Amino acid sequence: MSLTYEFQYTNITSATTTQIATGRGRLHSIVVNTTAAGAISIIDNTAGTTANIGTLKASVVEGTYLYDVSFSKGLRIVTAGASDITVCWAQD
Repeated sequence: MSLTYEFQYTNITSATTTQIATGRGRLHSIVVNTTAAGAISIIDNTAGTTANIGTLKASVVEGTYLYDVSFSKGLRIVTAGASDITVCWAQD
């Protein structure tokens, strides 16, 4: 059985906590559009700030960071600085 995903995107440009999705889904990638001003925490949950999928460190350079992982509770991104990132994701 082959699964295909129709990815959506969310652009984040400030130091904030962004609840991108609730429930099950897939994180495809994070595109860092400008060098990150602070750490970027990637969380499988609808609350909290502790990274459990991953963390991109402060000053990470422009580029596409591929994850291709499933999340079960939700997708939450915490940006510690005013970074310009695009999160590519899909809801199950």
